[in-house]
Amino acid sequence: MLDLPQVVEDPWMLVPVLFGPAYVGGRTAAEYWDFTEQVFLDTVVYTVRPRPVRTLESYGFRFTPVRVRRDRIFGTESFLRGPQTRVAVSDIHRTIIDMVAAPQISGGIRFVADCFREYLRRGDSDSGTLIEYADRIGSGAVFKRLGLLAEQVGAGAELIAACRARLTKGNALLSSGLHCPRLVTRWRVRVPDWWRVEEAA
Repeated sequence: MLDLPQVVEDPWMLVPVLFGPAYVGGRTAAEYWDFTEQVFLDTVVYTVRPRPVRTLESYGFRFTPVRVRRDRIFGTESFLRGPQTRVAVSDIHRTIIDMVAAPQISGGIRFVADCFREYLRRGDSDSGTLIEYADRIGSGAVFKRLGLLAEQVGAGAELIAACRARLTKGNALLSSGLHCPRLVTRWRVRVPDWWRVEEAA
């Protein structure tokens, strides 16, 4: 039986009980780290538990669970929420990598690009940590999207070169769920028609 608190004013306080082992991530973490001023009605939670539903409501709060393997819970920081509840949230680097890995559940690819720009403006952004985390995730699509976005938002040459060095065979979609008929051959990423021509040259 779940040991739920009697009164809950903060949805994060429910995360360890409902989803643990878990961490708050994606667009919710982007809001927490001030990558965006957009406010979302749900809390995105990366959890090792099976995901029975797309959304879950508890105490009037809405949660969007995302399944993650236990060995891929890394790059998080723990904060005290309420008098005695510690909650893990993805750090700034893991937040970006998770959003690039799954733009469709992270507010969309344009939102991800905007958050990436804000990340790069921070003094504690670090291309080496981004690459390290992406290596640990082990997805070729992450490097393809990250390299393409790095060019778009004006990231440093070091990050772009690291992504290019890790390109795998095959093509990836810029975001699943989008109609992506055009191919950016240098990054092996298929993009929608609205992607700017100079970015898809």
